[in-house]
Amino acid sequence: MIRVLFVCLGNICRSPMAEAVFLDMVKRAGLDHIIQADSAGLGDWHEGELAHRGTRDVLQRNYIPYNGRARQILSADLRKFDYVVAMDRSNLSGIRRLMDPGTTAEVTMFLEFANNAGLIDTEEVPDPYYGGSEGFNYVLDLLMDACSGLLDQLEAEQTPYSTK
Repeated sequence: MIRVLFVCLGNICRSPMAEAVFLDMVKRAGLDHIIQADSAGLGDWHEGELAHRGTRDVLQRNYIPYNGRARQILSADLRKFDYVVAMDRSNLSGIRRLMDPGTTAEVTMFLEFANNAGLIDTEEVPDPYYGGSEGFNYVLDLLMDACSGLLDQLEAEQTPYSTK
């Protein structure tokens, strides 16, 4: 089983949107039996809340299901997941502070998957929290490219994964 964790600051905008988009792509590709995903935030102030209204709206407009709740990343996640991907450099730094000698996850910036695939040339997913619907639409576009690049990479690796 391949496990991917998407991480942003509060787990109400970018990371749940990435989780939803990725899981939708995985399901459409018929790989939901070997790829799982989740999302988390560095902070705990939104724990248990639904995704931001803007995230839910843009996903609904694009027929992408999502019903998760915000949670905070734990150091144990760095052993449970194969990939832990950060939405921006600040998130990456926060994740790295949680790393310990037991960390097994590949920790990286999420948009690297879109950059490596030649789909975009930006490095960070901006926080759409204050950007209105246009901000959420822009972030969705970035995440679609990054999710596509990640899924392509996982399919190309064709590495047998076992349940950890």
